[in-house]
Amino acid sequence: MARTTPMSKTRNIGIMAHVDAGKTTTSERILYYTGKTHKIGEVHEGAATMDWMAQEQERGITITSAA
Repeated sequence: MARTTPMSKTRNIGIMAHVDAGKTTTSERILYYTGKTHKIGEVHEGAATMDWMAQEQERGITITSAA
């Protein structure tokens, strides 16, 4: 059964920076340290959770923003 979270406990954040500044790396760490993933995905290994498209994994860049 899915866990529900009250809206009062929901927080939205935005991460903006120049190309290759570490936005995906920072996002991967946030997911890991908050317990949403069980391993830290590395961009250069094509294993980042945020980079789910094949083109993103091959090129090592984020093309789409993830929600």
